[in-house]
Amino acid sequence: MEKTLKSIATNYGLYLGATLTLLILIGYGVNLDLFTQIWFGLLFLFLILAFGIVSVFKSKKLLGGYISFKDAFTAYFITILIGLTISSIISVVIFNFIDPDAAVDLQQRIIDSQVVRLENYNMPADAIAKVVDEMEKKGNMYSISNILQSLVWQLAGYSVVGLIVAAIMKKRNPDAE
Repeated sequence: MEKTLKSIATNYGLYLGATLTLLILIGYGVNLDLFTQIWFGLLFLFLILAFGIVSVFKSKKLLGGYISFKDAFTAYFITILIGLTISSIISVVIFNFIDPDAAVDLQQRIIDSQVVRLENYNMPADAIAKVVDEMEKKGNMYSISNILQSLVWQLAGYSVVGLIVAAIMKKRNPDAE
């Protein structure tokens, strides 16, 4: 694998990290309720996937339109790894060191919004109480350990998508065979 492929993936990972950081700062600075909105979470999802796919596309272009499955997945994974790690570090810093009270407030807002959603789906009150109890048992959603655990699960989930993207984007160079 060429150094340039890694540098493209690294650059896109840094761009992704900066973009996610900006969104986290907007959510934190403007209105914590943004973190309870489904569209806000979907925006994160879309951006993460878009940056990963663009990284693979740019790497493929750099390699003359041909890319192996391994190189495609590597470009995708490096981008996602760097971006998600940066955003996780920012979340740890904000919600554990700068403003731990915001984490407590945000967790309560998330629980409240979840209750409203479940009530809108006509879920029985005892089932809602069970969901709330489970959410509260997990403790601070923004603790360092929970953020790291979330990072691992996100990397695993996005890696599955990355395998699919790599399978779609791979293209063998007939001259190299």
